[in-house]
Amino acid sequence: MDTTLSGVTIHIVDDDDALRTALGRLLSAAGYAVAQHASAASFLAAPPAPGPGAILLDVHMPGLSGLQLQDYLVGIHHRLPIVFLSGGANIAMSVRAIKAEAEDFLAKPVASEQLFEAVERAVARCRLDAQSIGELQAMQARMAQLTPREQQVFALVVQGLLNKQIADQLGNTERTVKEHRRSVMEKMQVDSLAELVMAASRLGVLKAA
Repeated sequence: MDTTLSGVTIHIVDDDDALRTALGRLLSAAGYAVAQHASAASFLAAPPAPGPGAILLDVHMPGLSGLQLQDYLVGIHHRLPIVFLSGGANIAMSVRAIKAEAEDFLAKPVASEQLFEAVERAVARCRLDAQSIGELQAMQARMAQLTPREQQVFALVVQGLLNKQIADQLGNTERTVKEHRRSVMEKMQVDSLAELVMAASRLGVLKAA
């Protein structure tokens, strides 16, 4: 078994029992953990466990369709990328799905090589998204350590103001601003103004400023 697939779960959501079972066996044999759902409602009733993965989603299903499920998942910022499977979709459907950030839109019957390529891309994207979220959360935790005055200095520094300009605006001495600036750099764990600006952009400080 490929150890890189440990903890990776592929969720198959399709009302075709035979196809769902066949896909499940194929993916299980490749080393993936598999969760099978005969409907969108079944998937929503069993929230995915933490960890990387992807959703193989049929377009046409009784009740909530695949596209409707995608709309719902996008609305709640669901973390698992979607690979659509369809036996009768049109171009408009595929365009809509891709615009809503589906990883791929595959026609049934799908070749195993094509399926695995799409699943691998989706899982890689899931891992990258999780890493990005983790980095942002760590950055937010570092920002929370800043004092109110340091947060003000942070916002003004990334706008491009000089120490003297910041001092005049805040009613501090330039020396005090330099100390606040040094503390901000240290707490945010950055070594340059460019890195601080990048952090501010991700944290929304630039927009707030």
